[in-house]
Amino acid sequence: MDQIAVDQSEIQCQSCGGQCAFDPAQQDLLCGSCSSLWPLATDGDDDAATEFPFHPDAPMAEPPSLRGDQIHQCKTCGGEVIFTGPAMSETCPYCNGPVVLGIEDKAYETMALVPFRIDRDYAARCITDWVHKRIAAPSDLTRFAAEGRIASIYAPFWTFDSREAIQYWAFYTYRSGKNSRTRNVSGTMNVHFDDLLVPASPHVTPLIRDGILHDFQPRQLRPYHAGYLAGFAAERHHMTVADGLNLNAKDKDLLIRNKIKQHVGRRNTKVDRYRTDTTGIYYRRILLPVWILHYTYRGTSKKVVVSGIDGRTYGERPFSPWKLAGYSALITALTMLLGLIWGATGIL
Repeated sequence: MDQIAVDQSEIQCQSCGGQCAFDPAQQDLLCGSCSSLWPLATDGDDDAATEFPFHPDAPMAEPPSLRGDQIHQCKTCGGEVIFTGPAMSETCPYCNGPVVLGIEDKAYETMALVPFRIDRDYAARCITDWVHKRIAAPSDLTRFAAEGRIASIYAPFWTFDSREAIQYWAFYTYRSGKNSRTRNVSGTMNVHFDDLLVPASPHVTPLIRDGILHDFQPRQLRPYHAGYLAGFAAERHHMTVADGLNLNAKDKDLLIRNKIKQHVGRRNTKVDRYRTDTTGIYYRRILLPVWILHYTYRGTSKKVVVSGIDGRTYGERPFSPWKLAGYSALITALTMLLGLIWGATGIL
């Protein structure tokens, strides 16, 4: 079965022939005409978390499939998305730019996904709550946010496992009497990374990634099925596993350096350099669900991102200069008052 670009008969109601959409609340297909529910669960659901080995020196065993499927390409950010079922749109879920029809060249098969678990209404409430809790926000922010457009998309990710045999060289400073001294240290350690989550698209911004990172659990993965995408947009995987490992290198470097500092166990440790022998690489190619609010505040485009898994919300927001000035004045006044009280007690 071709993935994402599917025969629409796969998501038609078996009772009345109407078009179905995935219902996040019930985790089934819901017919828009007769309200019949069609289950998507299978006996193989537990296999969705299976990971696949990757050997950097071996020939690529998974070439991309030639497609020729119809896509919607954004004229603003270049994003390419597939709309399944009743999710057709004239705007890009990522940036809200206009989309035009195009023909896809090739893509990789999706291995698993985490279905949307919250619906549009719940996502809208998460956004409203997030906006109301913004300190020093302009008074009209709620109105501008309410006028925005909420879009949904399954964003492409990898997960990576690896084992690292690390040899490092580091140093730290410490006090010896009135002098500061530097001590060089070296050592070896083993680190196991499990399910590092890496965006598989340049259109998955840090804002979108951070809206998902803290939510993902492998046990929530389900085998790919077109029904989960019915009513939603999705982006295919267009990068190789090696590309994903390269994109993950910066984040992994930071994690390794932090683990080296923990291994040294001294404050002010700095890592000079390290070598690592990477083995046991396993990966998954998955889709994760995101709701995105696009709104414009006084001529500036902004986003609020909601995890489609549990509603965790992140966003871009403006500040009110008047409220910031008021908070600053209040903090200054409180600091001065505490200073006067402190002085009056004679403690100083």
